[in-house]
Amino acid sequence: MSGISKLGVVGGGQMGAGIAEVAARAGTDVMIMEVKPEFAEKSRERLVRSLDRAVERGKLEPTDRDTALERVGFTTDLAEFADRDLVIEAITEDEDLKLGIFKTLDAVVESEQAILASNTSSIPITRLAAATARPSHVVGMHFFNPVPVMALMELVTTVRSDESVESRAEAYATESLGKTVIRAKDRGGFVVNMLLVPYLLGGIRMYEAGVATAEDIDTGMRLGANHPMGPLELSDFIGLDTMKLVADVLFDEYKEPLYASPPLLTRMVEAGLLGRKTGQGFYRY
Repeated sequence: MSGISKLGVVGGGQMGAGIAEVAARAGTDVMIMEVKPEFAEKSRERLVRSLDRAVERGKLEPTDRDTALERVGFTTDLAEFADRDLVIEAITEDEDLKLGIFKTLDAVVESEQAILASNTSSIPITRLAAATARPSHVVGMHFFNPVPVMALMELVTTVRSDESVESRAEAYATESLGKTVIRAKDRGGFVVNMLLVPYLLGGIRMYEAGVATAEDIDTGMRLGANHPMGPLELSDFIGLDTMKLVADVLFDEYKEPLYASPPLLTRMVEAGLLGRKTGQGFYRY
């Protein structure tokens, strides 16, 4: 048993709202922190849309949707996480911002048994744990988008992680949230992104070099490798700014050219062409 009944989620974007949704549907008391009231309202709208889609598809009863919503609260003050058993940080891939969050959480979360976790897709957990006085209680809990649909969670442990903390985090993910958990040591990119990011960057380099059109590259991987999306479609879905941030972290970690952001990706991010969320990336939306 995990002993986790109260969850705090820092950041109510696509990932944070998704984590909150699966937790609330599982019976957990959830609090989402956003920096501004209007961002909190957008997060609530995102959560409602996702739950409504589940009802429309017959995967959730209307009464269960309403109950899940009642379990989710919103705040703009991290101090309200004082009573949380687990806090998952799910903000943008900015190490300095994350360090500030963990330093504050260390000060406000009261229980010595509470777990502080990050949903980061690439930043080493040891660096984030070092911002706290409780590094043994800091782990990575990396979910995948969209969280209500994707079955996997990567549990990232450090040389300082306490085994009981690791076991409780895994138990919560498997027993409460119904996720399949794989364990990864604390290396940039963990398991999935260490393999996935070079592939995605390779697709961008192929397009940049004029080897094939974006459509043909993606069709080739969908039909030739049975991938649900090609590399350029998936990059647009992830967000090209996020892609570049992750690539930069991995290149800093490994100094391998295959992790370096291609010039085209860098220019597109500088131009504000970030993929689906801005309406244009490698495709128009």
